Amino acid sequence: MMIKLLTIGKTDSSELQNLINVYEQRLGHYIKFNLEVIPDLKKTKNLSVDQQKSKEGELILKSLSNTDVLILLDENGKHYSSLEFSNYLQKKMNSGLKQLVFLIGGPYGFSDDIYKKASGKISLSKMTFSHQMVRLFMVEQLYRAFTILRNEPYHHQ
Repeated sequence: MMIKLLTIGKTDSSELQNLINVYEQRLGHYIKFNLEVIPDLKKTKNLSVDQQKSKEGELILKSLSNTDVLILLDENGKHYSSLEFSNYLQKKMNSGLKQLVFLIGGPYGFSDDIYKKASGKISLSKMTFSHQMVRLFMVEQLYRAFTILRNEPYHHQ
């Protein structure tokens, strides 16, 4: 199975990007992983929020294949402990899935088309984080999940 983390807009903070790179590299020891960045929309000043979400949705759909399983990182998604999340990933791998895509949307969330395409929603917290921080948290949680599955000492229960 391949895991893709799909995001809107680049990470502006070099400190955050360096940490993301560390966990991406670590994650590569366990699974094929790709962090794909869809560029921010340009000239959004005259676009409504719905128009922006719709345009981002079109770009997101172009980045997906028909066989991808799309999971949204959404504040209204299901909450998992790290152990539960590792079990969730194990079930996905056991199902013979080709590619699992986690999506971090733009500043206004997702278009209706994206919600329709999604197979599920996950929430990292009841708190709100910047989209750039969520990238780091998600890559770290993926890494943590694989260390749990391998009974490695990174995660302490």
